[in-house]
Amino acid sequence: MFLENTANPHKQTGWIEVICGSMFSGKTEELIRRLKRAQIAKQRVEIFKPAMDTRYDEVAVVSHDANSITSTPVDSSANILLMADGMDVVGIDEAQFFDEGIVEVCNQLANNGTRVIVAGLDMDFSGKPFGPMPYLMATAEYVTKVHAICVRTGNLAHYSHRIVPNTKQVMLGEKEGYEPVSRAVFVAIQQKKL
Repeated sequence: MFLENTANPHKQTGWIEVICGSMFSGKTEELIRRLKRAQIAKQRVEIFKPAMDTRYDEVAVVSHDANSITSTPVDSSANILLMADGMDVVGIDEAQFFDEGIVEVCNQLANNGTRVIVAGLDMDFSGKPFGPMPYLMATAEYVTKVHAICVRTGNLAHYSHRIVPNTKQVMLGEKEGYEPVSRAVFVAIQQKKL
């Protein structure tokens, strides 16, 4: 599971893994699982999250199931490069909230031999690609799309339907603001809005 380094074929190079999906699909849970396994393997691990995301904790990355791992909140993707030097594995949660520079940061880390694991929403509440996530998915070696369960049909859900009146793309929230829905439900909701 590593790329060949043509300058030194005996040295492992890094790669990018993206975990994406809707809200409540288990993205952060999967990120935490992978990072804890790296820690068990005694790899040097650093985890970052956007400083704006304080829903569960100021510092820790916390899943909806209350599983957590200590992280470093950052305001800008450029700060990640400064703090990730010498790490074997770098985890980044809520990547959709970072600036476009996060793509170059992840690629630079991977090019320098770091395993980069990124989690984030692939679409916003309106079903459009969210922030830098499409670019991260395009440059990643591995993409895992996880699904929630539609709260209305019980089918697989990959849309994050906003249930409160707010048209801003970024609105931090949980079950009081969003629900996971299937394509059929999302389309039906959108058609009622026309």
